[in-house]
Amino acid sequence: MQIRNASQPPGGRRGEGPPAPPIPAPGGTVRPGNGAPLFAALDLGTNNCRLLVASPSGPGGFRVLDSFSRIIRLGEGLSSTGALSDAAMDRAEAALEACGQKLARRPVQAVHAVATEACRRATNGPGFMRRAERALGAPIRVIPAREEAELAMESCSPLFRPEDRRALLFDIGGGSTEIAWIRTDELASPRLIGTISVPLGVVTLVERDGAACFGGAGFERVVDEVAAKFEAFDSVHRIRQEMRAGGVRLMGTSGTVTTLAGIALDLPRYSRAAVDGHELGMACADRALQALRSMGREGLAAHPCIGPERVDFVLPGCAIYAAIRQVWPAAGITVCDRGLREGLLLRAMRERRKPRRGA
Repeated sequence: MQIRNASQPPGGRRGEGPPAPPIPAPGGTVRPGNGAPLFAALDLGTNNCRLLVASPSGPGGFRVLDSFSRIIRLGEGLSSTGALSDAAMDRAEAALEACGQKLARRPVQAVHAVATEACRRATNGPGFMRRAERALGAPIRVIPAREEAELAMESCSPLFRPEDRRALLFDIGGGSTEIAWIRTDELASPRLIGTISVPLGVVTLVERDGAACFGGAGFERVVDEVAAKFEAFDSVHRIRQEMRAGGVRLMGTSGTVTTLAGIALDLPRYSRAAVDGHELGMACADRALQALRSMGREGLAAHPCIGPERVDFVLPGCAIYAAIRQVWPAAGITVCDRGLREGLLLRAMRERRKPRRGA
């Protein structure tokens, strides 16, 4: 599979093995060529609202024409009240209206929009979804955790390698953390063996333990709590045992792991092209984790790979990552700057390519 920015030729960094198929960073727009149909994918998450508009390009790939990403904190207060707050719904509605305006400017053939943990859990989720659909001008599906894992697997599958037997893929979200255990020895059709969704993400931890994560004891307490939840999943699938046998790839797709990579690579500013597909050795990841924990709030806010909008979420995300690291000690981690939107687009375009019955 190949995913390209229309303005960026395919390629990779020297000395890192086969180049990862790049997915364009947000910002630029291009015009579709050859009358290719346009597809849109929207991910309404617990912390972010993200949109991609793309057209098919080559066998199994696409070009991004437009994108949108905004922190909305939809799940703010959800863990204590069980409902989405008025302020959070207002922020989400404004972001969805902005996405709807982008979609109205383009002849989009199909819009595939999904909502995740916050809308699954909220008592007022169904009412908010009606409001959200009006703002976007398109239907939005609330998807189960397993489908989240399937979409993440689909978007990250180009980073599997022929030598892999299995992959352990984690996605640290705003309201939950998804773990996918994947059979990869047949690269053409990777298969989901099992999943777990832990209802702890960066937003829920910020509200419950955000300040504590800046201290050593509080951070380690969260690590131990999350690790205990992952141990039950490991006991079913014997993942540590499989890792010792070899051929298991640890992969992460989330702001937490891409931030770790940005720190490890000492980037002057975040670069998706430098991070996506990077094979981060565990010793480098450990040093990056310690660097983040030592920066303090002001240092995190000032770092060009983080910024003030994300400062509260970094260390809670790092605590979840550290729990994964504790339960599943791998030699390294494959960093994935791709997720639900890319999976939605690939799925939609694959369905379009299938021959119609009777054709």
